[in-house]
Amino acid sequence: MELIEVIPGNAPLEKDFLHLPLEIYRNDPHWIRPLDKDVALVFDPNKNPCFGHGELTRWLLKNAQGRTIGRIAAFYDERTARAGNEQPTGGLGFFECIEDQKAANRLFEAGQTWLQSRGMEAMDGPINFGDRARWWGLLVKGFQDPNYCTNYNPPYYQALFEGYGFQDYFQQYTYHRRIDGPRLGEAFYAKAERLRRNPSYTFSHIEKSRLEHYAEQFRTIYNAGWVKHAGVAEMSPEEARALLAQLKPVIDERLIWFAYYNESPIAFIVMIPELNQLFRFVNGKLNWWGKLKFVYHRWRGQGKKILGLVVGVVPRFHGRGLESALIAEFSRVAYDQSFPYETLEFNWVGDFHPTMMHVYENLEAEISKVHITYRKLFDAQKPFKRHPVIK
Repeated sequence: MELIEVIPGNAPLEKDFLHLPLEIYRNDPHWIRPLDKDVALVFDPNKNPCFGHGELTRWLLKNAQGRTIGRIAAFYDERTARAGNEQPTGGLGFFECIEDQKAANRLFEAGQTWLQSRGMEAMDGPINFGDRARWWGLLVKGFQDPNYCTNYNPPYYQALFEGYGFQDYFQQYTYHRRIDGPRLGEAFYAKAERLRRNPSYTFSHIEKSRLEHYAEQFRTIYNAGWVKHAGVAEMSPEEARALLAQLKPVIDERLIWFAYYNESPIAFIVMIPELNQLFRFVNGKLNWWGKLKFVYHRWRGQGKKILGLVVGVVPRFHGRGLESALIAEFSRVAYDQSFPYETLEFNWVGDFHPTMMHVYENLEAEISKVHITYRKLFDAQKPFKRHPVIK
């Protein structure tokens, strides 16, 4: 087997890296090819702000006949490598491999050696060189159609990771609920109504014409509520604007809500139409033909699912039911007969966050997918610790 580093700007190697999944998932009816541009963005120093705080490299693995049988990326971000960790921790991601432990080990070893040479003492994987909402965790249960920018993989990948010595750092649960199913019970609305009657609290959905305004509000809440999580970096104004700019083409104003206390932003829920239901028809290419296909299938009403990306609450307002209140406000729109969506899936919540798990359970949502974020300590004598629980 030959390990080949993918040099930036080497078009044949970059194309090989991008196209390997076509072989791995050739006979898998559930796999939906990610958009090439979404994957390429991660590796573009001009578009991914994480390059300003760390490094990334990637490799291809070829067999004796010259056929590509694996790929992997390794990276670290100085903002998160030590945050909440007892040791500097880097990451691995975009792993694909045939069902061969020796081949997988060769890829994992390449990442570990590279990270060790840069002062890292552990690695998490499979994760993203960027936002946790994308490409995070290994799918181990619920091998259904993946949501937009979420990891999907063959079941045998779990054995490959664990066979190398990766351990379960935390589990990630995706919750599913039908919108056109039974309405939420009165007990759920009662708690939300108490906040609604208090004139200090107000709720509103966004307006696409004022995205920069909401980007700063989003950043304020996010940094207050999420930076304390292990491995989460503070979001800059540029990153917040870039995030909403990426979402702008698909934003439905009815799906993104903010809560305010005396007009100050204190909580949000961000949802978008689940795009993979439409992107499955474009085969990874959002060129002019792909865009026509996207518009056509959207016109036909084939996008019936909502993806809940993130819920955030400023810490001093925890425990007041703001998550429920935001969902209650959204439900007033969702139960309208003209509402075009039928199901809702919330992007993953970690098992280290029992409060948010409880919120989704109160919505009578059920776990539909389970991912695992693995961690490998380079010093096998060091005691392994799972992600701390957020109380």
